[in-house]
Amino acid sequence: MSTNTTNSLSGVLCSFAFAGVITALMTAIFIVESQLLIAGVLLGTIGAIVISSKFGVTSIILKSLGENENLSNALAVLVTLALIVIFYDDHYVLFILCTILLYSVTVLGLNIQLGYAGLINFSGAAFFGVGGYTAAVLSQYHSIPPILTLVIGGIIAAIVGSILLLPILRTSGHYSALVTLAFALLFKVFLDVNDSLGGAQGVDVGSFTLFGWDFGNDITIGSYDVSFYVPYVLASLVMLCVVFFFVRRIERSWIGLCLDSVRIDEVSSSCFGINIVRWKIVAFTIGNFVAGLSGALYASILGYISPANFSFGDSLMFLSILLLGGIGNLWGTIIATAIVVVLPEKFQVIQEYRLFIYSTLVLLMIVYRPVGLLPRKTRTYRPGESS
Repeated sequence: MSTNTTNSLSGVLCSFAFAGVITALMTAIFIVESQLLIAGVLLGTIGAIVISSKFGVTSIILKSLGENENLSNALAVLVTLALIVIFYDDHYVLFILCTILLYSVTVLGLNIQLGYAGLINFSGAAFFGVGGYTAAVLSQYHSIPPILTLVIGGIIAAIVGSILLLPILRTSGHYSALVTLAFALLFKVFLDVNDSLGGAQGVDVGSFTLFGWDFGNDITIGSYDVSFYVPYVLASLVMLCVVFFFVRRIERSWIGLCLDSVRIDEVSSSCFGINIVRWKIVAFTIGNFVAGLSGALYASILGYISPANFSFGDSLMFLSILLLGGIGNLWGTIIATAIVVVLPEKFQVIQEYRLFIYSTLVLLMIVYRPVGLLPRKTRTYRPGESS
């Protein structure tokens, strides 16, 4: 057996072991209630990462996962399915899993805007909310298929986002960011005063149904009572997989190349015939569509939404996830989402300070590590190599 084959096999085995460790770690974090024990688990994890890095185990795992993308995707899905099986009757944990998956979808949309085209969007939660309120309105009409409701939620979010296109295209940098910031604040005010959408009290959202099966009903399999959140987690996982594949295809296509060019240097891109306006519109529209798509499903999971679910604080959280994971890095986005969602839930003492923590996190990442935890790899152009 050749050395390369042996190294490849050891890398695959390490990858499977890594997936098992991640599953065990997430299980421990969800099961443990003592915040002191959770802190111990996290410190132990950090220590294990440092030690494995010194012995080269981390580099072997990362190399194996990087060289075999299908393996990485399959292991991520298997870890999620394993957590679903372990916590099949735990409503709280399954809801957290839904939140992680759908927040990841939303931030992937923001990644198209900021990570690829360089458009800063402080209103991610607003477009997430547009999808949610669209689902709430359409759920009153039982003749509309739920899958179509999700798509319409994304389309409406994209249409609403077109309102901002003119001011965004006429400005640049922090000025265009202020446009999205103003929209995020105005959106919440609009919901608060709009009685037809429930005002500040919110509105009910019908449960998701598929092929006559109501996801809101309890599930009994033999002698086991399965949480009704399980179908929602599976639906969220499918949505994340589809969007992840879609965004990855954009990144590696000529569309992604044009968006990267626009982000890096608009003047040079324009000189080479790249239509700056067109690609900014494409990035902003697709990103908002993805956010609205996930927001529609999230609203169905909640069953009741209000303006408080889509505040500026949530937009800041989405942006902090993107910065923490690494702008342009899709896997970094998912990992950062899990960190930002789970830690405040397990450390209740920081719940009231989330907005302060998100703001501080954004500032620290910009100053000390603007590339994030997992920096995006430099695009390559050699024939036969992916970016």
